[in-house]
Amino acid sequence: MNYWLIKSEPNTWSWDDHCKSPKQTAEWDGVRNFLANKHMKTMKIGDRAFFYHSVKEKKIVGIVEVVKEHYPDHTDEKGKFGMVDFKVVMPVKNEVTLDQVKQTPELEEMVLVKNSRLSVQPVTKAEWKIVCKLAGVKA
Repeated sequence: MNYWLIKSEPNTWSWDDHCKSPKQTAEWDGVRNFLANKHMKTMKIGDRAFFYHSVKEKKIVGIVEVVKEHYPDHTDEKGKFGMVDFKVVMPVKNEVTLDQVKQTPELEEMVLVKNSRLSVQPVTKAEWKIVCKLAGVKA
């Protein structure tokens, strides 16, 4: 299993929106960054991801799981980008802010710290366990 962090502006697509989707499953469309799209191409069914509210909130609010691997994004008129489908696994007990991540020495190399603008980013297994502990959920 691989681990990821996916970012969304909560006023565009929030954790609550995802939870209200049929079967708590929704496509992750609209990604227009080649590196983020490349990461989505490597995602496999069962991979887990932190759901991160960006912009003003800057915090991890939940965990989702890949239920459909990379396929063409119907919102991309040029056909260059794809999407995956995520299903809700659980909300976190304690939301984990970007500041908390930055203040945790073991997470100083996390992509969220090094390249916080990237909308889809890998998370190492060690980072996953640390963030899960901060979030009050089982890794």
